[in-house]
Amino acid sequence: MSPTVIGIIGIVLMVLVFLTRMPVSYVMATVGFLGFSTMVSVQGALNLLAKEFYSVFSSYGLTTVPLFILMGQLAFNSGISRRLYNTAYTFLGGTRGGLAVATVSACTAFGAVCGSSPATAATMATVGLPEMKRYRYADELAAGAVASGGGLGMIMPPSVVLIVYGVLTEQSIGKLFVAGIVPAFLITALFCAAIMIWCAIAPDQGPRGQSFSWTARLKSMRDLSETVAVFALVMGGLFFGWFTPTEAAAVGVVGVVLVSGIRRQLSWGGFKNALYETLKTSCMVMMLIAGAVVFGKFMAVTRIPFNIASWIEHLDLPPILILSLIVLVYFLGGCFMDSLALVMLTVPIFYPLVLQLGYDPIWFGIVIVMVTEMGVITPPVGINVYVVYGVAMGMKESITLESIFKGILPFLLAILVGIAIIAVFPRLVLFLPNLMY
Repeated sequence: MSPTVIGIIGIVLMVLVFLTRMPVSYVMATVGFLGFSTMVSVQGALNLLAKEFYSVFSSYGLTTVPLFILMGQLAFNSGISRRLYNTAYTFLGGTRGGLAVATVSACTAFGAVCGSSPATAATMATVGLPEMKRYRYADELAAGAVASGGGLGMIMPPSVVLIVYGVLTEQSIGKLFVAGIVPAFLITALFCAAIMIWCAIAPDQGPRGQSFSWTARLKSMRDLSETVAVFALVMGGLFFGWFTPTEAAAVGVVGVVLVSGIRRQLSWGGFKNALYETLKTSCMVMMLIAGAVVFGKFMAVTRIPFNIASWIEHLDLPPILILSLIVLVYFLGGCFMDSLALVMLTVPIFYPLVLQLGYDPIWFGIVIVMVTEMGVITPPVGINVYVVYGVAMGMKESITLESIFKGILPFLLAILVGIAIIAVFPRLVLFLPNLMY
C-alpha cells in the first residue's frame, strides 16, 4: 500500500471519529500514532509521542497561552467586561441599533484582554443580551451581534489562534499580535456598518435605547482608565520591544490583578474560578497542539502535504486564485471543525505552498484567523452560536438557534469584505509590524 493511500485512509478515519464527538486532540494523536506506526515502526511512533508531547508541554513559547488565558479569566471574574459594555452603551445606546454596536465594540475591547472567541461571546452574551431584549431588539440582531462580535477575540491580540500559528510556523508572536490590531478594528468598523445598514432597512431590528449626557459618558470613560492602561502597557511593551510575548502576558496578569485589587472587585471565589478555567482551557489547547504535531508528522512521512502543494503549484493558476482556493478550504473546514484544530491541521499543509507563492507569512496568518473567525459562527459547528444559545437558555431568554444563524448573515458578509480589503491592501496588516521591526 502506497504512503499516499495510507495517508488518505488516516484522514478519512480521523474525520469519521470526529463525528463521534471524541476530543479532537485525542483523535489526531491516536490516528497520527497508528499511521506513523504503519509507515515507520511502533517503536518509532512511541518515541515520537514521548518527544513531541514533552516538547510541547515544556515549550517556553507556549507559556504565553496560559498567561493570556489567565489574564482574560481574571478580567471576566473581576467585572471588567461589564464596565467595557457600560462605557460603550453610554456612548452608543441612544442611536438606532446602538446597543448592538456597543456590544460589538465591547467585544473588541474585551478581546484585547481575553484572546478567546467563545469566552468573549459567553461574556458579552451574559452582559449584552438582557439589555438588548429589554429595549425590544429583535432576536436576530441581538444574538447575531453577540455571536459574531465574540469572534473578534480571535483577531484582537492577544489571540490564542495567533499564538498557535506563530509556534507552528516559527514566526514572531509579537509581530503577529501587532499585525492583528488594524484588521481587528477594520472588522469592528465593518460590523458596526452592517448593523447600521440593517437597522436602516429594518428599523424594528434595533430600536433606540436610552441617551446619556456627555458628563455621564466621560464618567464612564474614567471607570476604564486602569483597564486601558493595562492594555496600553502590554501592547506598547510588545510594540517597542520592552517585553517578549511571555513577559507581556505576565505583565498583563499582574496588571489585571492590581486593577481588580484596587477596585476590590475580585473575590476569592472568582480568583479560584479563574485559575480553574485557565488550567482547563490551557490543558485543552496544549493537548490540541501536541495531537496536531503528532498527526502532522504522520502526514509528513506520507508526503501528502508536499504532493498537494506540488499539484496546486502546477495548476498554472495565478497566485491570487490559488490563495482563494486555500481560503475556500479554510471556510468550508471551519463549518465542520473547531477553528484551533483546523489551523493546526492545515497550516503544515498550506504554509510551505504560501511561502512558495511569495506571500508574507505574517499576512497569511492574519488571513487565516479572519477566515476561521467565519467558522465560529457558521453551521453546523458554529461554536459561538451554541455558546450564545446556551447562555440565553440559562438566562431564560427565548432565542432559537434559527434566529441566531439568521442574525450572523450580515456579519459574515462584513468579514468577507474585510478579507477582500486586506487582500487588496496587504500593507494594512504589515505596516505596523514593519514599523516595529
